[in-house]
Amino acid sequence: MHAKDVLIDAYDRIREEVHAVVDGLGPDDLNARPGPAANSIAWLVWHLARVQDDHVADAFDLDQVWVSKEWEKRFGLDLPRGDIGYGHSSAKVAKVRVDAGELLTGYYDAVHEQSLQALRGLAAKDLERVVDTRWDPPVTLGVRLVSVLSDDLQHAGQAAYVRGLLQSAAA
Repeated sequence: MHAKDVLIDAYDRIREEVHAVVDGLGPDDLNARPGPAANSIAWLVWHLARVQDDHVADAFDLDQVWVSKEWEKRFGLDLPRGDIGYGHSSAKVAKVRVDAGELLTGYYDAVHEQSLQALRGLAAKDLERVVDTRWDPPVTLGVRLVSVLSDDLQHAGQAAYVRGLLQSAAA
């Protein structure tokens, strides 16, 4: 198995988790925050998709689907165009609201497809290419892809936990 195949499998797992956590939920559950400073499922899924979109597009010199496929307009959030949710205050988290889970999964699926297209073209030597010199040591493509994977899976797990809290409170 090649490294790109491992990465493709791992990114497919993010998609599976995103769909599992969002499917069947209405706007009340998607936007619910289990505490005043807690993140909603909508925010967590939006954020993980925005991070993947931003970081993968940057690493492969692609346009973000957020802008190029007009997802920014579909979401209609009162946030700056390039916002990915990093460091959001509670007030900014509250601005990320959706009317349907299909908006979240649709955007994630578009990001996922662009990510897969980029990953399919990888050669092993590409993973050593430096994509960010702001760090010491500089960040390689391989490190960036694993970092996005880790961040996304953590947020998908957090969203699943919030879903469980909401379901147990309703029972």
